[in-house]
Amino acid sequence: MNVAITSLKEFIEEATSPYHVVAKSKQVLDAEGFTELPFGSAWSLESGGRYYTIPYGTTLYAFTIGSEPGNQPSLRIATAHTDHPCFHIKPFPEMNEHGYLKINTETYGGPILNTWLDRPLSVAGKVCLKSDCVMNPETVLFDARLPLLTIPNLAIHINREINKGVELNKQTDLAPIIGMMNETLNNKNFFMEYLAKELQVEISDILDFDLCIYNCEYPALIGLNQEFFQSPRLDNLTSVTACLKGIINDENKNNIHVIALYDNEEIGSRTKQGADSSITSILLEKIYTGIGHGRTSLYSAYLNSMALSVDVAHCLHPNYVGKNDPTSFCELGKGVVFKLDSNQKYAYDTEAVAILEQICQAHDVKYQKFVNRSDMTSGSTLGSILSSWIPVKTVDIGIPLLAMHSAKELMGTKDQSELEKIIDSFFKE
Repeated sequence: MNVAITSLKEFIEEATSPYHVVAKSKQVLDAEGFTELPFGSAWSLESGGRYYTIPYGTTLYAFTIGSEPGNQPSLRIATAHTDHPCFHIKPFPEMNEHGYLKINTETYGGPILNTWLDRPLSVAGKVCLKSDCVMNPETVLFDARLPLLTIPNLAIHINREINKGVELNKQTDLAPIIGMMNETLNNKNFFMEYLAKELQVEISDILDFDLCIYNCEYPALIGLNQEFFQSPRLDNLTSVTACLKGIINDENKNNIHVIALYDNEEIGSRTKQGADSSITSILLEKIYTGIGHGRTSLYSAYLNSMALSVDVAHCLHPNYVGKNDPTSFCELGKGVVFKLDSNQKYAYDTEAVAILEQICQAHDVKYQKFVNRSDMTSGSTLGSILSSWIPVKTVDIGIPLLAMHSAKELMGTKDQSELEKIIDSFFKE
């Protein structure tokens, strides 16, 4: 297992919810000497400084100030997202069906629903507890860290048409089971009792929670030569880890370099902690003010700045070759993908792509270009959203992926190293 995959595997196993992605990222940055800044305070920033801030529990920014920033420092930005398609637990989750204890959930984002069946599942997220100050409830992170739930399939003997395709109802077919009723369990509060016990609090102390269900299967190398890596949450922890390594390895001299790890990309980003928010504009203004520059300097810098929107790309599937464009497709193990779309669902312009190609050629980074079939569309990413708020040259890139949005996705083991290399080179050029 190469170094990039080893560190990615470790990150994935710990980063089980967006809250835990940020907590793990904070741990990584602290170990590398970055200074945490409260988002709501005034910042006095030093040349050569390395900082991060967490405005919300699921969104993190890290940035470096050049050692010699001069009068007109430009921006280099790389973005990724902390969330993944999954199921969230509803506020009153307990259901009892003929002695089977079930959890009531709602679908988050666009998971491939049937891939979540017959798998070991667990629970992670944030819980809010009573506090002495009503405006400041106590918050704690929770991760069960063990197989706690599962969603069993219906046997083929009962559903003879199952291999012809079954449409799953999100309310009735996807409620995971967590146990069987017995004399020690409270029919109405079995999950809340479990949660309170794990947190060592009273049920009455729990005000609210934001808990997601995640696939707790371990990542694994696959293939004759271990050329594949299969894991939950490759979308988009591949990009998160690459962005973190890029800002940590940064040797910034003249510019301001930023990584932005946003929440809620999978549901459109239109939240305060998402990319479609004024939060990044506020952050950049605070940075420029913190080094003694005004808003005009920031606006002028946009013209000479650039951003990478780093998210996974659709890969050619050997069983469905016709789903790809006949010439502009990408493959596992062939390097970083430039995601191009003239309708700007993927952000790009020709000059920005040319800049990135020259960076790849100068630093021996393998890359490929992807365009959708003309009769198909794809989901949008962070790039176009962010560039509408921060008008800088932007390119969407990422590693190619099979089974995107499955409970377990598949990538090429070589591609993570190339992704790390391109972000590292982007910050160093």
